[in-house]
Amino acid sequence: MYSQPKLLISGDSCLVVEFSDRIEMEANSRLQNLRRRLADISIEGIRELVPTYRSLSIHYDPIKLVREKLETAIGDVITDLGGTETADKRVLIMPVAYGGNYGPDMANVSAHTKLDEAEIIKRHTARDYYCYMLGFTPGFSYLGGLDETLAAPRLKTPRTLIPAGSVGIAGSQTGAYSIDSPGGWQLVGRTPLKLFDPENDASPTLIDAGDWIRFRAITTDEFEVIQDRVNNGAYIPERTIEKGGC
Repeated sequence: MYSQPKLLISGDSCLVVEFSDRIEMEANSRLQNLRRRLADISIEGIRELVPTYRSLSIHYDPIKLVREKLETAIGDVITDLGGTETADKRVLIMPVAYGGNYGPDMANVSAHTKLDEAEIIKRHTARDYYCYMLGFTPGFSYLGGLDETLAAPRLKTPRTLIPAGSVGIAGSQTGAYSIDSPGGWQLVGRTPLKLFDPENDASPTLIDAGDWIRFRAITTDEFEVIQDRVNNGAYIPERTIEKGGC
């Protein structure tokens, strides 16, 4: 991680604050701190704050906010933060039906890892995963913290259509597909939760960068019950707030 973040110009209406040249938790924690503080102080002219693995893209209106003023404001906020601020750990409990029709690549992952299905599920649900960023499609979560024994390569031939909610593994990452889309991750399960809702203006994505995900194994019957409740607007996703997060 850099001792001081780098300010990089990206066109005439975007400034990128880069914290590191590699993926690391501390750098992402610092950029999330900056993102939260900029959102709190609400600088006129800032249009959107987009976090990535190791940088924060700040999109702004150059008519309302000149770049030099934005750079000064960013420097002041970074100095004020001091790199020590932490937020509570916001955890989404994500129910997942593993294997079978919901996880068609479970056998692939089992063959690669030399673990049976029950052990894969046990290890996949045994820890919390940190959402470094959203990307690829609206609401697709790139999660860090996968047990290294579950790492598996992408499919040699990507699928042209993967159902929304599918939970997959690719290399040392895991994540959930937010909409029906192509993809090459190894699918081990599916969640009945709606991860992207374009009709929800306040919060169209169920997961945000900086959140934590805790997978919970459910049966196919439970999947159908929860899915019906989600479709009827009667299901409230379970979340917990814990101290000592990012």
